[in-house]
Amino acid sequence: MASRSPSNDPWAEPTPTGRAGKKAAKASAKAAKPTKTRWYKQIAQVYQMVAKQQPLIWLWLALIVIGMEGAAVLFGAFVWKGRIGYMAFLAAPMALLVCTMFLARRAEAVAYARIEDQPGATASALGTIRRGWTIEQEPVAADPRSMDMVFRAVGRPGVVLIGEGKSPGRIKGMLKKERQRVARVAPGVAIHELTVGRGDGQVPLPKLVRKLKRLRPSLSRAALAEVNRRLASIGGMKLPVPKGIDPLKARPDRKALRGR
Repeated sequence: MASRSPSNDPWAEPTPTGRAGKKAAKASAKAAKPTKTRWYKQIAQVYQMVAKQQPLIWLWLALIVIGMEGAAVLFGAFVWKGRIGYMAFLAAPMALLVCTMFLARRAEAVAYARIEDQPGATASALGTIRRGWTIEQEPVAADPRSMDMVFRAVGRPGVVLIGEGKSPGRIKGMLKKERQRVARVAPGVAIHELTVGRGDGQVPLPKLVRKLKRLRPSLSRAALAEVNRRLASIGGMKLPVPKGIDPLKARPDRKALRGR
């Protein structure tokens, strides 16, 4: 067996061996492992985030607890007589569950309110979809001046094009062009067009994911895989080529390559 060569650094601390070495290895592995945040700490963090935007959130949570506990006490006093304490005990975890669900909804609303008017907010909302959809993280079309964008999502309902921006007329034209590109490579596939916003006929950002999930499926899994393969061939947004440069006629500078 080959023996370990001693360290060349004379100032290095000796490596512990035996039980001390094993304990040191376990301690270092435990320190390297990321610590998981407890569920109650996560709830506290979410509450602090929501309370900054909605200071009266504590009042709503208190009303939920008081209302559910009060209903349980009344039920134990008049319906199931003699079971007031038992019903109040059963209502406590139910009240905690309802408060957690209510707090999660408020946190989601606060998160959407923060990003709603920012460019690329649609991509952040689509990123919350876990399965069943293929989401393009980068826009498939964009106007660099107005920051109007078009995003694409593919799922069992077909291809969904989502427009985002402050110019409804320009977004409509961008959606039309992208629709033609998709129809060229995937004929017969259902194509849905949505525009994110608060205007007439637009979908608010908090309701975008719910809108996508409510679309009726029209593709089988095999057809969905084929559509994704075809759309991958057209790629995403094409970057503009600087004026005066023809990439098809470009030639390398051979003198520069030879060092002259």
